[in-house]
Amino acid sequence: LQKDLRLERLPRRIECFDISNIQGTDAVASLVVFVDGKPRKSEYRKFKIRTVEGPDDFASMKEVVERRYRRMQQEGGIMPDLVMVDGGKGQLSSAVDVLRSLDLQDQPVIGLAKRLEEVFVPGRSDPELIPKASSGLRLLQQIRDEAHRFAITYHRTLRSKRTLQTELDLIAGIGKKRA
Repeated sequence: LQKDLRLERLPRRIECFDISNIQGTDAVASLVVFVDGKPRKSEYRKFKIRTVEGPDDFASMKEVVERRYRRMQQEGGIMPDLVMVDGGKGQLSSAVDVLRSLDLQDQPVIGLAKRLEEVFVPGRSDPELIPKASSGLRLLQQIRDEAHRFAITYHRTLRSKRTLQTELDLIAGIGKKRA
């Protein structure tokens, strides 16, 4: 993976973001962390999209990446060896803009587009050509799929909480137990 993506250091810690919503409702994002090719579930994070109205994946990606890495800077956290976003050029450029604004322009970041499994790198208009049989590409796919699964699970949970209400839930003074 280091060779395929021309990275300066070995990508031991990879963080991947994914956005999930249906027509902009209950928009959420997920962050999964893989260390040495294995998921570190204790470091997974869920985000509710707060500032974006409607189905805008690019703005949602900006919000989540900024919230994550601004907090890391404030708390003195260790930056990952590779940041990955689920999506193509648009999502990647959103993440790159945020990293630049946080003065993290040296941070390696890529985008993995679903259909053709194309890997996009900032500053290059064409995707990186990683062989389909490459173990590095398979690892990136596994990470992306895990981020997608985690985001969808959280989205479904929020949506079901919002839609599964009874009339009793709407009456002031009646708690969940009594309802």
